[in-house]
Amino acid sequence: MPGRDLCLACGAGLPWQQAACRRCALPLPASDADGLCGACQRSRSPLQAVQAAFTYNAPIDGLLLRFKFHHDLSAGRLLSALMLDALGAAERPQAIVPVPLHLSRLRQRGYDQTWELAKPLARALQLPLCRGLHRRRSTQPQSELDAVERKRNLRGAFIAVGQLPAHVVLLDDVMTTGATLHAAALTLHRAGVQRVDAWVCARVP
Repeated sequence: MPGRDLCLACGAGLPWQQAACRRCALPLPASDADGLCGACQRSRSPLQAVQAAFTYNAPIDGLLLRFKFHHDLSAGRLLSALMLDALGAAERPQAIVPVPLHLSRLRQRGYDQTWELAKPLARALQLPLCRGLHRRRSTQPQSELDAVERKRNLRGAFIAVGQLPAHVVLLDDVMTTGATLHAAALTLHRAGVQRVDAWVCARVP
């Protein structure tokens, strides 16, 4: 792929997301005309729109694990570039807000993976990158919890700080149940943000 550390054949073989729910990015049959999954038709979401570059399948899952847990920042740069290819035509917000790590986990890991994904995207799209969201307490890793526990785990976890524009995009690496993004979006709405979208690298089917 031009400008990417990836050949055309490998790029074509990636699990690019195709038809998906416009509210939660869950993959949908191509014939689904209304663009909403059953769950999003039945309930309200604090997210106006969610877009994912990929479904969480090989080899993207392996790249994300290398990037997130094994200090492979080159994998992160590739993933960010691929996200730009997939999401470059999305409706532009006024700012990108990465979903943050708690300070204790940042010290342990040494870098914030969502910030590393967001920096090249914001630069390429000429959008402000905003530290408008902080984690006020350390939470248990979401991957260890079921859907109900994930919601409970994130209750009161975020706080909005500083001046925030009316329309922002939350950026995260992986979306599973959406609990993290929903908790962050609700915090931003309470701080006065009118519209919150989300861009993620990969969506777990």
